[in-house]
Amino acid sequence: MAEKKLMLEIAPTTAKPSVKVTVVGTGQVGMAVAYSLMLKNVASEIAMVDINEDRLKGELMDLQHGQSFVPDVTITGSTDYAITKDSAICVVTAGARQHEGQTRIDLVQKNVSIFKNIIPNLVKYSPKAILLIVSNPVDVLTWVAWKLSALPRNRIFGSGTMLDSSRLRFLLSQRFGVSPSCCHAYVIGEHGDSSVPVWSAVAIAGTRLRQVSPKCGLEGDPDNWDQLHRDVVNSAYEVVQMKGHTNWATGMMVSKLCGCILRNEHRPFCLTTNVKGLYDMTESTFMSVPCIVGENGISHVLLQALDETEKAKLIASAKLLLCVQKTVVL
Repeated sequence: MAEKKLMLEIAPTTAKPSVKVTVVGTGQVGMAVAYSLMLKNVASEIAMVDINEDRLKGELMDLQHGQSFVPDVTITGSTDYAITKDSAICVVTAGARQHEGQTRIDLVQKNVSIFKNIIPNLVKYSPKAILLIVSNPVDVLTWVAWKLSALPRNRIFGSGTMLDSSRLRFLLSQRFGVSPSCCHAYVIGEHGDSSVPVWSAVAIAGTRLRQVSPKCGLEGDPDNWDQLHRDVVNSAYEVVQMKGHTNWATGMMVSKLCGCILRNEHRPFCLTTNVKGLYDMTESTFMSVPCIVGENGISHVLLQALDETEKAKLIASAKLLLCVQKTVVL
């Protein structure tokens, strides 16, 4: 054999431990996630699943052809969920796409029927995996996935307002002329129109914004900081209007989150989880709050010292999402 003429074996090779991340869906978001996972060397194996076999094969080949330019990674793909076996994390991006003028909530029931096939298959082949839901509307679909999977609270969550928070930090960085990494800000609640910016906790390089702008986010604010939050809410719609979809920032976000989980970094991110018991909420509503994540998924939820206005808005957001949850037919 040619291999024996090329190499002299000195000792048997041993297989390195495999860390597999599955990406369900090879649309714009799914491919941005897979691409970011490759570039950041997050996993040693990436498995991709899609019902469209031709698109799956084409995207798979395209990524494989660039493997000599990135850290070593095995990339596989199939329409059969057996390929996802023993995944550490399963990222779900599949679902009906949001079109111009359509809200995330409009997508609910159409995506529920898709999840009825996806979630049980992922749990079947990777019963110990962490499930990360990215498909929109992410809050309601994370609740749907929780109901379909019966997984514990720590191992199933959504990407939630992690991206909303990043958008707010970017806008703050533009206003102050500093790096986004210097801007500490959280958006909580729904990943959507009723999201809540936590102005009381916003800090720029360690200085609370309310120290220099006392009415920040409050009625009569002369600096109109709430316009930045409106820009955060509208930004996704603007991107969809201009290019037809959002994907790159989501891909980078998911790659960052997966890396933090697999490296057990215990870092806080605003993620969709069950908020029952928080802030006097009594029902299993799924929406975003700051969560500490590591190799076991969510280990803690940060209890923010919200002011009365923020708490009222968060409860209102929860009520809106609960109303949508109750319309879902599983």
